[in-house]
Amino acid sequence: MIWDNLTTEQTEKINKNLPVLILLCATEQHGPHLPLSTDRLIGEHFTHELNRLIEDKFILLPTVPIGCSDHHLDFGGTLTFKHSTFKKIIREIVECMISHGFKNFLFLNSHGGNQGIGQVILEILGNKFQHCHFNLITWWKLANEELKKLNDSGPGGTGHAGEFETSLMLFIAPKLVHKDKIIPPSDQKFDPLIGDMINPPSISYFQTIKKMSANGVVGNPNISSIEKGEKISHIITSKLLDLIKNLNSIDKF
Repeated sequence: MIWDNLTTEQTEKINKNLPVLILLCATEQHGPHLPLSTDRLIGEHFTHELNRLIEDKFILLPTVPIGCSDHHLDFGGTLTFKHSTFKKIIREIVECMISHGFKNFLFLNSHGGNQGIGQVILEILGNKFQHCHFNLITWWKLANEELKKLNDSGPGGTGHAGEFETSLMLFIAPKLVHKDKIIPPSDQKFDPLIGDMINPPSISYFQTIKKMSANGVVGNPNISSIEKGEKISHIITSKLLDLIKNLNSIDKF
């Protein structure tokens, strides 16, 4: 159920053990062919599909639309929070919900740059509120093996604004995809230090996106399609359904 569609009276009647889902996103460049809202639109697509299928099984809070995107600031349009700001925002949202009696939280992340601080937030909240339950998942990590089977661009092709994100946007919001701006990939070579969505790096290594790509795209958006976007949508939605059901079925409190 969508939190801000409810009245105060309705919120007071909700089962306090229901999972509370908070979508963590970003507003940042996605190359010349995708909008700044790409991470948010993809994440909200998944959450609203969940709400359509199991509306009474979880609570969907308002999206946090800006994340930690300092590494994209070389490109116009990017907005970012400092890590301390992002941490404070998430913590205060959670504290509000705890004050209302809720104690089962799921952070669904749709932006790579939120992963590090997301883990820190998870540990801070988990230690402070030990009567509560906290989970963090980045959507492409939910179904790594299934997504690998859809990957036609090979290692490195599903980086930033590449094969998978472009396919999802073609399925979710095709009018916002500037197909004429999709250019053949440059001589980018897969760097295992950097990895991509389905080939995570073995070590942590920092580079700004500008150092990795002149146009902000890391990967290959040429091998994308509406059909692939639809398949990714079904895979991730199915995994999220299972996750929500598990959070509902296990008596942790």
